[in-house]
Amino acid sequence: MKLRLNTWQTIRVGFAFLAICAFWQMYNNIIPLILTNTFEMNESFSGVIMAADNILALFLLPFFGSLSDKCNTRFGKRKPFILGGTVAAVFLMLLIPFMDNTYFKNPKTAIEIIFVCILGCLLVAMGTYRSPAVALMPDVTPKPLRSKANAIINLMGALGGIIYLIVAAVLYPASKTENVEHVDYLPMFLVVAGIMIISLCIVMFAVDEVRLNAKMLDYEKEHPEENLAEETEDHKEKLPTDVKRSLAFLLCSIALWFMGYNAMETWFTVYADEMWNMKVGAASICLTIATLGAIISYIPSGLVASKIGRRKTIMGGVVVLAMCFFGGFLYTLFFDEFHKPLYILFAFVGVAWAFINVNSLPMVLEMCKGSEVGRFTGFYYTFSMAAQIVTPILAGTLLGNVSYMTLFPYCAIFVMLSFVTMLFVKHGDARVEAKRGLEAFEDMD
Repeated sequence: MKLRLNTWQTIRVGFAFLAICAFWQMYNNIIPLILTNTFEMNESFSGVIMAADNILALFLLPFFGSLSDKCNTRFGKRKPFILGGTVAAVFLMLLIPFMDNTYFKNPKTAIEIIFVCILGCLLVAMGTYRSPAVALMPDVTPKPLRSKANAIINLMGALGGIIYLIVAAVLYPASKTENVEHVDYLPMFLVVAGIMIISLCIVMFAVDEVRLNAKMLDYEKEHPEENLAEETEDHKEKLPTDVKRSLAFLLCSIALWFMGYNAMETWFTVYADEMWNMKVGAASICLTIATLGAIISYIPSGLVASKIGRRKTIMGGVVVLAMCFFGGFLYTLFFDEFHKPLYILFAFVGVAWAFINVNSLPMVLEMCKGSEVGRFTGFYYTFSMAAQIVTPILAGTLLGNVSYMTLFPYCAIFVMLSFVTMLFVKHGDARVEAKRGLEAFEDMD
């Protein structure tokens, strides 16, 4: 009997990621405005605050991912963290616009200090449940289907970001914010809080984590050939040396392609203004097209991986992404202004990124046992977040001290280096068809 993914179940699980992405889209768009406009912080200090979430993530995501692996409650391993983290985050985030409005009316240093402390607590609250929320999908999904499921999870995340952007456009059009001394962001925070609470209710009441995880563990027992870990004398799981080597090279690959891609995300609008005389609105269209290319490709990338394997799918995406970045460099050598056919290149950037991003986390999780999903999810985020902390600084240094022409080669080089490290990854591909025990997954709901 053929192994099939329960799409509706995966969508329900994906609401946790939808809420997370809606929050971060709002956070990254509104918090810098509050810091610079209301509290009048300089760009350097506000930049440090905006980088704090990635720095905290290096420690919080692997810690709480591993901690959730060891959690055992009647609600499951992940739900207590999703519940507690979401409730705490919603409470703290609603204090942000309150403190913003209070400081505008009565600017005092004490209010500013309290605001920064609340912001720090909010980042910790969000960090407590991101890894458990992401780990929920592999907890209830058999290994061969995790690329398809991760494509749906990514799609749900993109939907969360899109919902925020639509609501923001409706609530804060230029006619309401232009030449206004102070903008009240409380309505936007209330809407996102509502999205988070509704998503939380769907996950808590419509996903039976305990039952589905029990089926997942039964599946692992019936398919020991898919468990790459070995049991030691004290009954603990241990990865064989060759699997450890594959995991190390895969994590290095993840860091390298994030180094390349995130540099483009961070610096492209500045690059486009300097090299092609494009203003931020026009440059943002290129990044939007790349995002749309990725969204359209999320589902196909999972399907392709189920046919040819995750490793080949990722490496194909890496080659296309590097070619796109190199193509951008060649274009700048011959032209000093933007032409519309270049939109096609950015569409392929998004497609390539989807083929890489959708399949990388499932490859990491393929190498772990079901009881360690949270810990390995933390590994994935540690390496991806570390890259996103380092690469804006490194790429920015090159742009400022060498030349803006270095941006595309920088991105292409790091992406191609990830191709080299992927050559040494020998584990993590799904077995498309398993031999027995498939009935347990035919009627999962």
